[in-house]
Amino acid sequence: MTNQVLRPRHHPDRMLSQVAEHVNAERSGSDVAVRGVALHTGAIMPGDIFVALQGAHRHGVELWESALSAGASAIFTDQLGASALAGADLPVLMAENPRAILGSLSSFVYGTQGTHPPVFSVTGTNGKTSTAYLLEAIMRALGWKTALSTTAERQVDGVAYDSTLTTPEAPDVHAMLALAAEQGVGGVAIEVSAQALSKNRLGGVMSTVAGFTNLSHDHFEDFGGMERYLDAKAALFEPDAARSAVVCVDGEWGQTLAARIQIPLATVSSEASGQGEWTYSVEASSPTVTHLRITSPAGELVETHAPIVGAHMVANAALAVVMMLQGGVALSELLAAIGPGTNGIPVAIPGRLERVSGGDGPAVFLDAGRSEDAYRQTLAAVRDLTPGTVVMVCGTSGNRDATKRPLMGAAAAELADVVIVTDDDSRREDPAIIRAGLLEGARSIPGATVHEIPDPNAAIRFALSLVSAGDSVVWSGPGSQTYRDIGGEKIPYSARREAQVALAEAGWIPEKGTP
Repeated sequence: MTNQVLRPRHHPDRMLSQVAEHVNAERSGSDVAVRGVALHTGAIMPGDIFVALQGAHRHGVELWESALSAGASAIFTDQLGASALAGADLPVLMAENPRAILGSLSSFVYGTQGTHPPVFSVTGTNGKTSTAYLLEAIMRALGWKTALSTTAERQVDGVAYDSTLTTPEAPDVHAMLALAAEQGVGGVAIEVSAQALSKNRLGGVMSTVAGFTNLSHDHFEDFGGMERYLDAKAALFEPDAARSAVVCVDGEWGQTLAARIQIPLATVSSEASGQGEWTYSVEASSPTVTHLRITSPAGELVETHAPIVGAHMVANAALAVVMMLQGGVALSELLAAIGPGTNGIPVAIPGRLERVSGGDGPAVFLDAGRSEDAYRQTLAAVRDLTPGTVVMVCGTSGNRDATKRPLMGAAAAELADVVIVTDDDSRREDPAIIRAGLLEGARSIPGATVHEIPDPNAAIRFALSLVSAGDSVVWSGPGSQTYRDIGGEKIPYSARREAQVALAEAGWIPEKGTP
């Protein structure tokens, strides 16, 4: 990663009075020039508007002095924040609901209203990150400069930046789009969460194509049930958010979403389900590459291959291909880039069924799945490739939907031969309670072999002690994440590194060399 702040290099200043007029906000104090927008004091650059919002534990306005010391020119806040600043001689913008207009404000400051590069956005429960990476890889194969925003990584024209949210806040999105425009980027792939949509993080962004992967039980702590969860996702497919859409209709929730979309729409599904206008099928597969075929409504074929594993990953690849075609790429151009006789889709997806073991010994995979559906898809894919035993090491996040944990544990025990429940991101929840939910489900399966090992380093080593050549280990939860959130503190941690060290200790050479 880079320590650079993801900002455009060259763009004109705006006067605070112009910003206030554009977003219809109240302005007080002197009229000053502004150059950027920041939600956190650590991201402030000279000339920024500091956005002071009500947080879970405190109001951002409490940090106004730190913001000014860091170089902020003005404060953008709500009525409560403005009242707290009443005695200070400061340039202030005030709106009743700042978050609702933060996208519009950011797009005006950064000059991205209607002028940003084409955005291909993807949402759903599982597969968002993978599809975004597949989109970006297809763009590169087409010869485009690219930008990418996912849970795992954020990059513009090959330069990587830190990524901590699945979808960045609106100021960061627009700063990224402005930088992408400066760099001559031809397309941007963005992973979009339901939480981001409910918090208007894509405000002011018009997607060229919005894609939908699937919907399954997750995030009930935020949305309460599947209907409200789908409603949150559906916001990405409104006429003010996207010009066109591609929806995977393999599942009932995709079909439900497709029926309500009013913008130009293409649907895609497996040949087996036959629900989509476009269909996909697996032609051949190995532990390292899958060949797939995608058929258009007119019977035209896209045959390609990619270093992916599993039917769920093929669904993601098909969605990405159809999104590119829906976005205006000619079929002939796409075939010349990724079709027969080419290198296919040159994708590398960190932490999504990522193999970290070498050719000898057991196969070891990292995955970021933290839902029942993700477990089932991942374990089904690994089972198809494994002649021997499948061992699953799994943990999940604290302060998140607890109702899904027994379902996840049961899925693990149904599809793996051995389940090892360990700790992951406990956040501010007791990790023993998190493990108990997974264990409840796993132990409900008759005959299941289940172990509880709280320390993830010990868990992966125990898993490796159970396997040999022809067996597989899946470590699900951490994926490519570079930290563990324990007690609200992000502690540096790499499951990839720990797995590779454990492989080396066991006498097997990791895929990418011993750290």
